[in-house]
Amino acid sequence: MVKYQNANPGDSLDRIFAALADPTRRAMLARLSEQHDLPVSTLAEPFAMSLPAVMKHLDVLSGAGLITRSKTGRTVACRLSAGPMEEALAWLTRYQRFWTEQLDRLAAFVEEDACPKSPASPSSGGSTRRPPKSSPRGPTRRK
Repeated sequence: MVKYQNANPGDSLDRIFAALADPTRRAMLARLSEQHDLPVSTLAEPFAMSLPAVMKHLDVLSGAGLITRSKTGRTVACRLSAGPMEEALAWLTRYQRFWTEQLDRLAAFVEEDACPKSPASPSSGGSTRRPPKSSPRGPTRRK
């Protein structure tokens, strides 16, 4: 598991995407989006891993700002914090616009190139001769 030591503001996107890269953490976020304030033990139930392993995943999610934890007595509950996802979405949207424009330009180019500007000229007579087939394979080495 990757741990980020620097606390530079530019690293927040790195932490968000690193947290979202793991399918277990994405599944945890999906559960938290359906049910608010889930206790850690309830959140860990569907996963075939130890509680310390679950806690490490929660540490990564918490470090990325994607969840918050609150403690009531001995119970620690987790809640989804969607703010950092908005930052990631804004970053992705910029590239979505770029690729949409590029693909639109490509589609326009292909459509323009596919339409012939003048009618095709008739064939100039006879057909062309096909090249001869290749010769049969030679002997192969046996092992």
